[in-house]
Amino acid sequence: MLRLSKTDVAPGLCMPSVLIVEDSLVVTKILRHIASQVLTFDVFYADSAEAARKQVESRDDWFAAIVDLNLPDAPNGEMVDYMLQQKIPTIVLTGRMFDENRDALLRQGIVDYVQKEGLYSYQYCVNLVNRLYRNRDIKVLVAEDSSVTRSFITELLRRHQFQVVEAADGQKALKAILADPEIDILLTDYNMPVMNGFELIHALRHQHEKVDLVVIGLSSAEDKYLSAKFIKNGANDFLYKPFSHEEFFCRIMHAVDGMERKKELLSMAYRDTLTGIHNRRYFVQQSRKMIAQAQSGNTPLTFAIMDIDFFKSINDSYGHDVGDLVLIAFAKILQESLGRFLIARTGGEEFCVLFPGLAAEKAARLLDAVRKQVEESFVETPEGEISFTFSSGLSQLPADNLEVLMKEADIQLYNAKDNGRNCVCF
Repeated sequence: MLRLSKTDVAPGLCMPSVLIVEDSLVVTKILRHIASQVLTFDVFYADSAEAARKQVESRDDWFAAIVDLNLPDAPNGEMVDYMLQQKIPTIVLTGRMFDENRDALLRQGIVDYVQKEGLYSYQYCVNLVNRLYRNRDIKVLVAEDSSVTRSFITELLRRHQFQVVEAADGQKALKAILADPEIDILLTDYNMPVMNGFELIHALRHQHEKVDLVVIGLSSAEDKYLSAKFIKNGANDFLYKPFSHEEFFCRIMHAVDGMERKKELLSMAYRDTLTGIHNRRYFVQQSRKMIAQAQSGNTPLTFAIMDIDFFKSINDSYGHDVGDLVLIAFAKILQESLGRFLIARTGGEEFCVLFPGLAAEKAARLLDAVRKQVEESFVETPEGEISFTFSSGLSQLPADNLEVLMKEADIQLYNAKDNGRNCVCF
């Protein structure tokens, strides 16, 4: 079960409120237990429609509600109607669900419905609140030439809290995606003017290498081979129109879950396991991009390499566990002081920072301030308080490539060490 942590919430913001309306004491007990494990929202409970209305009227920060369809004082789904009227995203709990009821509820605008069929159902229901909260950071582009269909799909996505961008043809979609790297998912129709869905996917996958974009193809065509064609051209999934609300959401949730797992794996691959900051692999990849951007825009850029002074002596005197604590403390200081720049641990006691937009003089002043902070601080360890210093060498554009910048900065680092260490040279 996924639990949102406080770090998932922007600093200074409070978690919004969630209301769970259920008259069964047994079901409420189960929901309370699951919610306490997986939610960090302010969760409120009501066992009747009357109590639920009082709760709703007492606050204005409701993010979502889980509502029993049949309550003693609202036996015909009146509480669901009320929640939707209050514009609160609503997940419906029900003991029985007939096709006509399900379709009517989905047309009303509920997020989803969950039948009371066991523990998994309740876990799914509560975790869906977390899913809605995370969806707010996911941007989806809908490329569809039919304004009616585009509006329908957009409404479904917004019901699940996604950010939505619209495009009426493939060419507009391509421009939007290339201009906005935050677009995570593309839903594209096949038949569109100017540029069709195949051409759009081909351009993204082959010309612009947008391999991290999740693509779901859409079409009302009767060609039974169309889904295979879409996937062979680079789509992740395919959906025939018209589709049901549930099929649409299942496909989207499947795509989002896969995307998040991939991002999590990439994050692990790009993070230094000891300090938690980026590693050399990530630093090199991003640096090449930033250097190319600075060169094409003729803007300043500075590269810095840092080395903890006498780190081998720390390991020899106190042990590698203490040395690890020093590395962690140094990484934390760098992240807190220079977190807006690209920082990485690139080797044992070696760290690097890339300063796009800064000339060497300004970058050196920033680094020297960090140097003084490190010099005046200490690390608490099982062996007592340990202080340390670092030396740094800087280089700046113009330079042909990252390797040249690294080589020039390395020369300056040796100059810093020759000058007695605990200094910044460029």
